[in-house]
Amino acid sequence: MKKIILSIDGMTCSACSSGLQKYLEKQDGILEVSVNLVLASASIAYDEKKLKKEDLEKFIEDAGFKSLGEFKEIRKDKIRKKETVLFIIYTILAIFLMYVSMGHMLHLPSIIFLNPQKYPWNYMITLLFLSLLFLWYGRDILKNGYKNLIHKTPNMDTLVSIGVITSFLYSVYSMYLVFLGHQEEIMNLYFESTAIVIYFIKLGRYIDFISKNKTKEAIEGLVQITPTSATLKKDGKLETVTIDEIQVGDTVVSKPGEKISVDGVISFGKSHVDESFITGESKPVSKNIGDSVIAGSMNFDGYIEYKALKIGKNSTISEIVKLVMSATNTKPKISTFADQVSGYFVPIVIVLAFLSFIGSLLFGLPVEEAFVRFVSVLVIACPCSLGLATPLAIIVSEGLCASNKILVKDSKILEEASHVDTIVFDKTGTLTYGKLKVVKMLNFSSLSDQEIYKIVRSLESLSNHPIANAFSNDSKENNFKVQNFKNITGFGISGEIQKEMYFLGSSKLLKKLKIKNLYEKEEQEYQEKGHSIIYLATNEKILALIAVNDVIRSDAKKVIKQLKKWNIQTIMLTGDHEATAKRIGNMLHIDQVFANVLPKEKALLIKNLRDEKKVVMMCGDGINDSIAITSSSIGVSFKGATDIAMDSANVILTNNDLTSILKLIAISKKTMRTIKQNLFWAFLYNVIMIPIAMGLLKGIGISINLMLASLAMVLSSLTVVLNTLRLKNKNFIHKMNLEL
Repeated sequence: MKKIILSIDGMTCSACSSGLQKYLEKQDGILEVSVNLVLASASIAYDEKKLKKEDLEKFIEDAGFKSLGEFKEIRKDKIRKKETVLFIIYTILAIFLMYVSMGHMLHLPSIIFLNPQKYPWNYMITLLFLSLLFLWYGRDILKNGYKNLIHKTPNMDTLVSIGVITSFLYSVYSMYLVFLGHQEEIMNLYFESTAIVIYFIKLGRYIDFISKNKTKEAIEGLVQITPTSATLKKDGKLETVTIDEIQVGDTVVSKPGEKISVDGVISFGKSHVDESFITGESKPVSKNIGDSVIAGSMNFDGYIEYKALKIGKNSTISEIVKLVMSATNTKPKISTFADQVSGYFVPIVIVLAFLSFIGSLLFGLPVEEAFVRFVSVLVIACPCSLGLATPLAIIVSEGLCASNKILVKDSKILEEASHVDTIVFDKTGTLTYGKLKVVKMLNFSSLSDQEIYKIVRSLESLSNHPIANAFSNDSKENNFKVQNFKNITGFGISGEIQKEMYFLGSSKLLKKLKIKNLYEKEEQEYQEKGHSIIYLATNEKILALIAVNDVIRSDAKKVIKQLKKWNIQTIMLTGDHEATAKRIGNMLHIDQVFANVLPKEKALLIKNLRDEKKVVMMCGDGINDSIAITSSSIGVSFKGATDIAMDSANVILTNNDLTSILKLIAISKKTMRTIKQNLFWAFLYNVIMIPIAMGLLKGIGISINLMLASLAMVLSSLTVVLNTLRLKNKNFIHKMNLEL
């Protein structure tokens, strides 16, 4: 299976995106499709043995749209000067047209030679000419409407096209009747309606265009982080090149005040680097030879040279953009209903329009009134507001999450997080900082303390567990060479040093090796003080007992307190001894604590919670918690930025900030509330306005004309857009933080 995201041209409303998605899903070889209306893209998973990219683009063309190739970047589209000038000209023409056609009804001074009673032909030909100009201006609407009708994917353009063409042809027929001598028919011209409907559609799209661009700003900011050029060092000479010219292995130079161009490892020099754009850490980080640097970070005060490791699509920022793009191309469950409704909406509206026309004639109403009802139903119906309700909110929320250093891989999580009722925390590296320090070492062997430390440090240097950090800076001596290294999941690690097999891990590892523990008393003594215990042993005996300690995160207690306010149950899982686990659990006021738990047992416990219909969020460091994270409803990982691409969690917190969990839940709740509001107003608008357009409420004095119908349609979409953009106001997050 291969996945590709294509840019799509020609989508104007939810019926377009829904119709395209349904058409693509029917094609043999396409396995999964998600069409994004706001970003005008389609994410397609397909069988590469059956199809090629060209086949996919042909399917898109057959459906009435156009593929613009692979989606390469998130960028705001620019409104060209020509389009703006045209819009201004047609705004003036629309005002003039309204004045000519309706000024006399409002008793405004009329233009003498365009008076409908004195100069009917001047009046009619002027309106005909102006309406033809507007038909030309809206030719893209008419073309798309016809094309989508032919391809059996009718959309809003189809509704507008049928209404506009019908209105125009009826007006031409009325002109013919005037020519035959029926002077009264001059009042049955609807040329102005033809023109104004097109104008309002264009106005709506102009506003919508600007609004959609605003929803992309937070995501677009990620792309703009990295510089466009870099200084390359080749054969001792410095050369300025574009980012695209850098190859893996090249030596890149960064001077004080310059941004890091690509992901790499420092080979010369040292400096302080600001990585706050991705980690949220405001304090510059000290960087030396061997340390990694991330594209887009700012070099503060030193000259450094670094070897390029990740370039282009493989860079950290590119991975983040890919994640955000993938998320915006997925759909939460709530959008399924809206998509289904939007897909059937246009055909239903067309049927209702014909029923209102036929019904009006059957009830003896004039053809003119039946015609107005027919066109009004077509014009007033708005599938756009239904289709924009979910994708706009998702994109704004994805940008909001990204700006808060929360990377959400699937938009379904933004729905699921609002229902979380249980959060399970790993201890080390999640509720604690994971920066362990050696408190005490008891040496039971003939080896010196320095030799014990060197063996432990050598073994841990091959491990990515937080305990490894406790030994990384103990000495600058070279480590022993380790052979046959093995990670014994849930127990510890092992490796061969100078033909001797060593084991490092908890007391559970001793039981697994069937080594009698003669030092349980000492272990218990240190565990009661809140320390974690690891043993160094051979196949036969214990060599040393090492007590390490971790620091509880400063915000952990406040986060747990806030979760309790939200009635969310908190659970801590750890492989540590029960005494240590309970001590931390009591300090943080966690509801339940499970100690001495193996990775598989963590996953089983989460499975049991889910079997109880709990919506479970698992928060871990992504190292020993991968099974539990993937078993949960929502997996959250505290992860270094360079590991983003490899992480299997649904959500990655790149700033290692525990309060980000609260922000995720708050954003989720606000997003779902906004989507529900959007859907409510979109449905309410159509439920109220379509019956009015059909004339069903005329008996109580409520009716509408064509121009008001088109204006109402524009306002319905605008209401959804403006309501969604309220999500960009971050006050609800700031208020939440003040409560902490």
